[in-house]
Amino acid sequence: MADRAKSRKKGYEKSLGKSLFYRFIRMSSRIVSVFLFDFRAFGREHTLVEGPALILSTHQSHFDPVLVGATFNEQLNYLARRTLFKNRLFGALITLLDAIELDRDRSGLGGLKETIRRVRSGKKVLIFPEGTRTTDGRIAPLKPGFLAVARRCKVPLIPIAITGAYNALPKGAKLPIRYPMRIAVGEAIDVEEFQDLDDDAMLALVKSRLDACYNIAQSSREIS
Repeated sequence: MADRAKSRKKGYEKSLGKSLFYRFIRMSSRIVSVFLFDFRAFGREHTLVEGPALILSTHQSHFDPVLVGATFNEQLNYLARRTLFKNRLFGALITLLDAIELDRDRSGLGGLKETIRRVRSGKKVLIFPEGTRTTDGRIAPLKPGFLAVARRCKVPLIPIAITGAYNALPKGAKLPIRYPMRIAVGEAIDVEEFQDLDDDAMLALVKSRLDACYNIAQSSREIS
């Protein structure tokens, strides 16, 4: 009994430590992104979805997980490709942030199973349905990998589009430049909207919502 109590206490302390660390990273990210990149988020009221959800975001640069995390007031879960864990410093960071390892060389099945487990446990998980970063700043064709997770978990889908991050740190660049970055969060897609759709129709629905978010983020950046 004593050993079990100690184990529970240790688990609680570890969980609390990770939660506090996540909050510190989130607050630091907000401050840095606003001051260095004039970061602005639109539609933040749409982040207030109770319970689990899949967050579907466009993918412009390595800044994206940070920007999405800074937009939400609750702790998110992230998918990160396996190679990122091999970097000693960055790997330690994303491990502390409870990132989900995705091994693309082995179909990513383990990462998808872990994603489903976390969603079913009540968490929100960030997925980039394009599969990789854009090469020109525009939204690339969506890949169907997330569809099975959405259908099995039966949770809302929160669409998000990012603009400016590609210009600040395009694919292949080693160092960022200062460039205004924007995020637009769309209204969640309820389960009832997609449960009877086939794959093509569901991808089209998600793409249309991402396009709408992209237009909001892009126009707000141009106006400012």
